[in-house]
Amino acid sequence: MNKISTYFKESYEELLNRVTWPTWSELQQSTAIVLAATVLITAIVWLMDFASGWVLKFIYSFFNK
Repeated sequence: MNKISTYFKESYEELLNRVTWPTWSELQQSTAIVLAATVLITAIVWLMDFASGWVLKFIYSFFNK
């Protein structure tokens, strides 16, 4: 039980005194980068889905005649 309490005490001390937390402007910049990357990747996936759907419809149209 002593090892567990030591672990939690050391973890708490590390979070308060040793971890370097980002500043507000760094946090905002990181958030903006993540949002921009998310929008970009979403757009790329949507375009790939749209293009593959169009190609499949085009191919299926040959067999529908």
